[in-house]
Amino acid sequence: MTEQSSSAAPSTIVNLLRRAWRSISVPVASVILALVIGGIILWLSRADPLAAYAALFRGSLGNIDAIGRTLEKATPLILGGLAVAFAFKAQLFNIGGQGQLLLGAIVAAAVGFGIKGLPFIIHMPLALLAGSLAGALYGAIPGALKTYTGAHEVITTIMLNYIAINITDYLADGPWKDTVGIEARTPPILETAIIPKWGPIPIGFFIAAAMSLAIWFLLYRTTTGYEIRTVGLNQHAARYGGVKVARTVILTMVISGLLAGMGGAIETQGVVGRYQPGFNVGLGFDGITIALLARTHPLGVIPAALLIGAMQAGSSRMQFDAHVAAQIIDVVQALILFFVSADIIVRWIIRVRAEEGEKVTLSTGWGQG
Repeated sequence: MTEQSSSAAPSTIVNLLRRAWRSISVPVASVILALVIGGIILWLSRADPLAAYAALFRGSLGNIDAIGRTLEKATPLILGGLAVAFAFKAQLFNIGGQGQLLLGAIVAAAVGFGIKGLPFIIHMPLALLAGSLAGALYGAIPGALKTYTGAHEVITTIMLNYIAINITDYLADGPWKDTVGIEARTPPILETAIIPKWGPIPIGFFIAAAMSLAIWFLLYRTTTGYEIRTVGLNQHAARYGGVKVARTVILTMVISGLLAGMGGAIETQGVVGRYQPGFNVGLGFDGITIALLARTHPLGVIPAALLIGAMQAGSSRMQFDAHVAAQIIDVVQALILFFVSADIIVRWIIRVRAEEGEKVTLSTGWGQG
């Protein structure tokens, strides 16, 4: 019995390592392939790939200030990636993270500059909560439309993005416009609403990381999370098993919107210090890249966001030191997204076979409820 137990232990470790490799092999290989092809593009443009990537490293991780910039860039990406990944678990494709993030950002700004006389311990969390709830309410709209009318969430969230962009532009250039200057932006938020830093390290990053842990716990350690994942696997079986599918779909979109709205609120309170159109462009859409790179795992979004955040933080250093166009970073990110999405190519290259249930399905069919 003892010999069997001792021989089973190494076998268990090997199986765990094998499963771990299967879960990270495609994302890791996708990043390496993207960097290699990016290096070829740099070489063709008469730049030194090694010097460019060295400058990218110095700009993102070269010192404590660079690390702070990387964490700052990664913070909204974690929450945007979480928003998309969480919706994926119920087979919902939330492309509306950008709109939800924008509303969260401007509502947090409104609470931050509009409510005076509160202490930090109340004002900062209140603004963060208000921005998060704004995103949650906006996320509830496509969830309700899908549940009660059958409208596909891809279409409704895309349309709601445009509505959110125009609403926030109007508010920033209208009733909530800063009276100082001519730019379309809100007044700066009060000191009591600012999310502070520890030196160059943003505390907002730790809030985002804590949300990743909370979402992991919700999905894999609670009945609600089990119901969400069951709906994602098979709505008909879930309904037969007693799961309230309509409620679960709406709840999933509400939580997804809350996460995106929190990302916008932290960007306002911890980075920009006010709402200004253009400062949050693309953050919600980057969440799709993060979610795919993380294979929709709530803890996987942290390293995925750190990678993309590091690339964004170091792009300016790469541009100045190695004389490389900053758009090369966008090309590398697009290549990462391509390889992660077309994982059959990557699996063929690294000779890793996909197992049942491992692939990420973006959404249900257009005609499915």
